Amino acid sequence: MTNKRELSEQDICTQYILPALVRAGWDISKQVREQVYFTDGRIYVKGNRTQRGKAKKADYILYYKPNIPIAVIEAKKIFILLVLVCSRL
Repeated sequence: MTNKRELSEQDICTQYILPALVRAGWDISKQVREQVYFTDGRIYVKGNRTQRGKAKKADYILYYKPNIPIAVIEAKKIFILLVLVCSRL
């Protein structure tokens, strides 16, 4: 087993998220899309000028039926948070 702290987001997607979706009964070919842009980007207006911001992208979008998205999944790299607990004497 690999060290989870060394996994990239793509590794987490392929080793954990995708198998979990299959086990949960999702049809990967029809109900799941990977690396999908789901917005065109925010529109900024300055006077008479408009500009689009950066488009948003999801790792996975789950669909109930074609063109009916119901969930967005975004993977994050695993990190360890160390919490020190001080006890009273």
